[in-house]
Amino acid sequence: MLYARELHEPLTKTPWSEARARDAVQAIVADAERAYSADVLWPAHGWDGYRAALPMKNLYVGAAGVVWGLNRLRRRGYDSTFDPTAASQRAVELFRAAPDYVEGDVVPEQKRSALLTGETGIALVAWQLDPSDELEAELLRLVRDNLANTVNDLMWGVPGTLLVARAMHASTGKATWADAVSASEDALRAEREPDGLWTQRLWGETWRGLSPIHGLVGNVVALGEVGTAADVLRERAKLEGDYANWGDGKLQWCVGAPGIVAHAASYLDEELLLAAAQLIFDAGPPVDEKGAGICHGTSGNGYALLKTFERTSDERWLERARRFAMHALEQSDRLPARYSLFTGSIGAALFAADCLDGRAQYPVLDSLEPE
Repeated sequence: MLYARELHEPLTKTPWSEARARDAVQAIVADAERAYSADVLWPAHGWDGYRAALPMKNLYVGAAGVVWGLNRLRRRGYDSTFDPTAASQRAVELFRAAPDYVEGDVVPEQKRSALLTGETGIALVAWQLDPSDELEAELLRLVRDNLANTVNDLMWGVPGTLLVARAMHASTGKATWADAVSASEDALRAEREPDGLWTQRLWGETWRGLSPIHGLVGNVVALGEVGTAADVLRERAKLEGDYANWGDGKLQWCVGAPGIVAHAASYLDEELLLAAAQLIFDAGPPVDEKGAGICHGTSGNGYALLKTFERTSDERWLERARRFAMHALEQSDRLPARYSLFTGSIGAALFAADCLDGRAQYPVLDSLEPE
């Protein structure tokens, strides 16, 4: 079986409505603003804050991700009275006092440089909102410190800090950042193996993955070089009837077809693309336990449908993505108080906003810019 059916549920019967979607996104923004406290930032969901130093500060499931998402939504026209600059600076301060790594996890020596779970993502958000020489120097140090990291993934390794170096070079035009981009590219290329894959070394395990967060397609996004990726994905696809999937039977952005389609849509064989997208749609959204978010929830799967629309220009895929957006917004409404970019309502709001605009800009990977 290509996926675990019990981890998916029937799609909502609520029809797509631009007005309803826009109101729901605005409600998520307003709720997040009300929940903010300068002392504790945002309350952490039990899954997100498990065995970590609260409050959560990082870009993945912490305050930096919420701030980044709220700022992006504000720039796209959603009403906001929130001060993202103060919140981002507070996140940097609190992270330096008590980093929110998960206690007991075996993580790389350069863990502070991690984009999604370390200081780099937090400092980048703070710099984007209020640039300073001090923050820029710290970001450059973090990127350089990560060059020897042997965890070849977007969450902890060079691919993540390469994205930061690119964003900083685009913003500043400085030669120091051009050098950081070049050095990061060289380090990532050096770790690529002859068959086009990278080895992941994390949590005491070693594997060669395909996923955007811990494998091939995310590294290709960071490096900007497809190489043999299309061949690898063709060879490693699991086919069943008219469907295709990758991975261990899961069907979510972080493991399986949704992440592959979302970030390899431009070079994936169209037959595989459509087979994977059809499986994602027919399987239905992930259950409430997985949530509405962009990592392992409904919005992450929906981004694959939106990317399929961009590749094919077939309006059916936009309609299907929008139905997933309505489902994600309903999940967010019945699963309140999950303040997180990747696992909570902020990511769902960004996905719904993209569905309204008919475009796919997956957070962080497709653009680290605040727009």
